[in-house]
Parts: sequence; C-alpha cells; structure tokens
Amino acid sequence: MDEPKPDNNQLNNAIEVAKSKTRSQARQLWQIVVKYSKIDALADTSQKSYQAPDRQQEHSSVVLTILSIIPYVLGLTFILSFLWDFNDISATVWGYSLQFEGLLKIVSVSGLIGFFTNWLAITMLFKPAKKRPLLGHGLIPAQKDRIAYRLAQAVSEDLINPEIIKQKINDSNIISIYRKRSTRYIKNIIDDPAFREELKQWVVSYLDEMIADPEIRGALAQRILRQIEDAVHDKSFEKVALKAYSYIKGQEMQHIIEEALADIPTSVESGLDKLDGLLDTLPQKINANSETIENTITTLLYKLINQLDVHKLVEENLREYDEQHISDIIKNATNEQLRYIQYLGAVLGLIGGLVIWEPLLSVIILSLGFLMLLTIDYLLHRRFYQ
Repeated sequence: MDEPKPDNNQLNNAIEVAKSKTRSQARQLWQIVVKYSKIDALADTSQKSYQAPDRQQEHSSVVLTILSIIPYVLGLTFILSFLWDFNDISATVWGYSLQFEGLLKIVSVSGLIGFFTNWLAITMLFKPAKKRPLLGHGLIPAQKDRIAYRLAQAVSEDLINPEIIKQKINDSNIISIYRKRSTRYIKNIIDDPAFREELKQWVVSYLDEMIADPEIRGALAQRILRQIEDAVHDKSFEKVALKAYSYIKGQEMQHIIEEALADIPTSVESGLDKLDGLLDTLPQKINANSETIENTITTLLYKLINQLDVHKLVEENLREYDEQHISDIIKNATNEQLRYIQYLGAVLGLIGGLVIWEPLLSVIILSLGFLMLLTIDYLLHRRFYQ
C-alpha cells in the first residue's frame, strides 16, 4: 500500500483553515446560546443594594447656621469699635470694678483671629492643590503618594486580603450556590425545543463546512491513513487485504477515506436524535460531579486570589488621582465638621478675648459654665443613651 506521504505544509494550511472555520462556527454557536439565554435565571434576586450611610449630624443645621453668623457679627463689631467702644463706661458689681472701654475691640479681634486661624489651618490641608513658589503646597496634595501607600497598606492588610476573601467565599458557600444556579440556567436553555433544533442544525452545518473543504478533508484523510499504516505495519495479512481492497475499488486508499469522510454529515444528521438524550442527561451529570466541579472552581479561584496584589492595585489607582481629586474626596466626607471647626474657632477666640479683658472673672464664669455643661451632658446621656 504505497500511498503518498503527507505534505507538512499542506497539513499546516489545513489546520489554519480549520481553526478559522471553527472560530466562525463558535461565534455562531454563541449567538444561538445568547438567543435562548434566560439571564434572569442567574440573577441573584436576594442581593442587597448598598447605599451610602447618612452623614453623621452631630450638630444640627440650625446650630451650624447660627455659628456661621458669628464671624460676620465679629467683623461688624470690629468696625463699630472704631466709632464707639464703651468709651469711659465702667461699673461696679459686688464691689468689683469693671472697665468696659475697649471691650468690643478685644473680643472682636480675638474672635476673628480664632476664626481665621482655623480657616487658614483647614485651607492649608487642601490648598494649594499644585505646588506654588511662595504659597507652598497643601498638606494632603503634597503627601498624595504617602496617603496612597498608607491607604493601600491598610486595605490590603486589614480589609481585603487573600485570606479574608477566601474566608468569605467559604462562609457564603457562594460557589455551590452559583453552581446550582448555573445548572438551572443551563437546563432552561437546553429544554427549549427551538434551541435543540438550532443546535442540531449548527452541528450539521459545522461538520458539512469542515468536511466540504478539500484541504481539511485531505488532511484528515492523510492523518487517518497514517494511523492505518502504523496499525498494520507489522501485519502482513492486513496490509495485503488493504491493497486488495484498494485495487478492487480502483482508487488510492486516501481517496477512499475522503469519500467516506464526505458522508459523515449525512450520517450524523440521521443520528442527531441521540443528541436529545445527551442534553436530557446533562444536568444530572453536572449534579453527579458537583463536588469535583466546585473543588476545581475553588482551586482556580484561590490561585487567582493569591496572584491578586491588592496593595499594588489600590496604590496604583490612588496615584492616578490628581491632587485635587483626593482633596475633594476627603473634603466631601468631612465638609460639615470642617465648617464647624472654623466657626468654633471664632467662638473660642471670642471667649479668649473676654479672658484678656477680665481674666479672673472670666475664668470663674467659664469654669462654672463648663461644669454646668458637663452635668447636663451626663444627665442627658444617662436618660437617653443607657
């Protein structure tokens, strides 16, 4: 049986053609699957929707509004002090002499200094966003890279690390849940008669397109012929029988094999009813091998998690933010508290001005007021928080 030796170039060309046709047919198969997919079957209807927590209202908007007025009042008081400032006014209380002259200027200047000092300190946290020759650089923008590193370190070590992710996967049993859901999803697709019909048509079309191509058919015939030759290499009788069969047919053995291959699509089409039985048993086979499937998915998922560098991922993403973006993130989360600190500076400065005006009397009054505040806070806490 002296058949022509296979041409490696021809075989390689046939392989490339087969790959191209397979990719095209795979796209068609995917379109069929998508057409009959019921994606709702995989949806997690019990999944919670997460909303941003409400801003902590430690101080009511009314209090904040009142505090915001204080700097303007202090500014007007400072202007008024140049026109009138308790000139030559004094009083005696319980034998204690009080001199009111200059009081407006003292409390207004002290209050404004307290307000602008806090305002400047908070502003210097965020501004300038870009480094300036004389004004310098805001603290947070200047430390952007360090902040990114520290945040990434905190996230990767304490919030999202491979061990925590693995523990959450185990505790949630999520792989088993989605394996069962995927099985139901597959069953919904393959139980559709129209899907089965299109799938059968696709199988026949795929085989027909592959076998109809002369290069592919010739390469398959060569491969089969080589396997036959290897099988009968040491068997004289079988070799003689094959030569005799080829002589009787009046064709080379490769041509005989190619003719047989050409009949494959017709033969497959007549036996495609068995595909229904295979599809019917597919969900049961998946369930029967559920443990193996879940273990395999878990192993692959763990390998992926171990290769995930959370620290690098978070740090690189944060470094890509510009300085203004990082400042805005922090400001948006703390804006109300920062405003409160600014206005509180004005109040504390005003109190400081009173201490400068009359140190002993102011300290006594402030101490009594502070003790009263602590007492009221303690009573309210016991009444409403315990």
